[in-house]
Amino acid sequence: MPAPVVGEWGGEHLGLVASLQGAELEFDCASGRTTGAITPDAAGRFSVDGFHFPGHGGPIRQDEERMELAARFEGTVQGNRMTISITLPAWAVTLGPYLLVRGASPNVFKCL
Repeated sequence: MPAPVVGEWGGEHLGLVASLQGAELEFDCASGRTTGAITPDAAGRFSVDGFHFPGHGGPIRQDEERMELAARFEGTVQGNRMTISITLPAWAVTLGPYLLVRGASPNVFKCL
């Protein structure tokens, strides 16, 4: 069985830091995390649950609660390349696909 994905991955509009416990994602004006490790099958495919946290421009108020949406992170890993899409059932939308490269710096824009 293939090993879980670990390390830093970057691409246009998304950065991902993966560990054996899960992954943290940083999008343009949003973030996310998986609830478990990204573990590809023998064909390189993976699917893992998690959460998406939409952001917004301007300051974050001290009493502000962060919006948390259930998400499904799916894609493939082939060598040093990962393709990932994020499905948000509550909004009936899929983000991506994003192409990430292991060790590459992400190109992410912050909210204004």
